Amino acid sequence: MPFSLRRLLQRPRTKSGLPHTANKPYHVAIIMDGNGRWAKQRGLPRTAGHRAGMAALRLTVRAAVELGIGVLTVYAFSTENWRRPKAEVDFLMNLPGQFLKTDLPELKQNNVRIRMSGSREGLPAHTLQAVDEAIAQTADNTGMILNFALNYGGRGEIIRAVRKLAKAVKAGVLEPEEITEELVSRALDTGALPDPDLLIRCSGEIRLSNFLLWQLAYAELWFTDVYWPDFDRSHLLAAINAYSKRDRRFGGIKGGEGLDV
Repeated sequence: MPFSLRRLLQRPRTKSGLPHTANKPYHVAIIMDGNGRWAKQRGLPRTAGHRAGMAALRLTVRAAVELGIGVLTVYAFSTENWRRPKAEVDFLMNLPGQFLKTDLPELKQNNVRIRMSGSREGLPAHTLQAVDEAIAQTADNTGMILNFALNYGGRGEIIRAVRKLAKAVKAGVLEPEEITEELVSRALDTGALPDPDLLIRCSGEIRLSNFLLWQLAYAELWFTDVYWPDFDRSHLLAAINAYSKRDRRFGGIKGGEGLDV
């Protein structure tokens, strides 16, 4: 499909409906980590950990809907995950279809809308078919957006966005000086979504792992040692509670605060 600057500029973005000072995040992003280590602790194959992780996702989606979260983005499969053994990759590529086949009726009932961020290139046809069908069947829903970061890498996403803008410059419909943060944001896979307010990472790791590098610039970060298969509503509530106590100033200062002179 040829690049359209007009389409990019007019691309609607979901509004948070909440001020930045609100005590509840609108967009929550989760790095679902620790499935393999969870399984290893129990003497189980890694695939058992991924199955348990799918159950944890089900519980977390339900909790997010009940708590009124607007967008839930989950890191389902990274571009780096292709380096894993083929048998494990094949298993992971079947999980979207299994999850959506089982949970799509409930997601539709709960007015959840499915989206996908990431590159479609290289994904098996059956994986894309399952995701596309879920997106189509929930397109008219108006509740929480469940965004699957699938075959996703933050650097690759930024490169795709830069290429879109470069094509517009080459075509003479955009001047380099006209490129703004807003325009770059709209060119990203998540261009229709507000940036995450809160990032949650499981398993004790304290890094972003190439996840939403542009979008997380001002997100609040919350880390837990809990492996993803053990993550449940109580952990989501703990993260939201921690978020509610933080003061988000976005580089500024609190209203009424002065400077010492």
